[in-house]
Amino acid sequence: MQPKKTGSSLLQILITSFIVLVAGVMIIMINIYRYSFVIEDIKADAAIVLGAAVWGDSPSPVFRERINHAINLYKDGKVDYLIFTGGVGNADELAESEMAKVYAIDKGIPENAILTETSSTITLENIQEAKKLMNQTGLKTALIVSDPIHMKRAMIMAKRSGMTAYTSPTTTSRYRTWKTKLDFLLSETYYYIGYLVRSVAENIRN
Repeated sequence: MQPKKTGSSLLQILITSFIVLVAGVMIIMINIYRYSFVIEDIKADAAIVLGAAVWGDSPSPVFRERINHAINLYKDGKVDYLIFTGGVGNADELAESEMAKVYAIDKGIPENAILTETSSTITLENIQEAKKLMNQTGLKTALIVSDPIHMKRAMIMAKRSGMTAYTSPTTTSRYRTWKTKLDFLLSETYYYIGYLVRSVAENIRN
């Protein structure tokens, strides 16, 4: 009888652990989705545009809408500078930030109002490199520009970097259908959890 009790107890522990794990993931997904609707309509020194893909000689549709949103912020007087982030994806293409700069200048943004970095390849590096630019130029506050579902992870990274940052998701995201939103949400949940796990591991090591 004792082995059966032990096996039954172990099964109960596994089932309970699985339920807790699933519930935790669902809570994170819900929080990410709810945060996607947060918009902080304030004046800041700069808008930081998180990088996305370049398609040949133009920004990808997702990246274009992020850039357009930042351009509107500048033209509406919400920011004084645009900070474009993102390095080279394919060797025969411009860096994401340089492509964004070309696009923004073509839309009437003065070159001296644009800052770029060309070394980052992931969101955390986007934030870190943008923070370096802010420190170098004396900029104190920033609006973080990306797609709505990307904002929670981006904002926690920005604030942990010491940046005084506010959320400004693009209102014209290319992720419009339920399928594209769900795919993005699942992917973002995965990366968000991964970031939290790595942060905890780093804190333990330190």
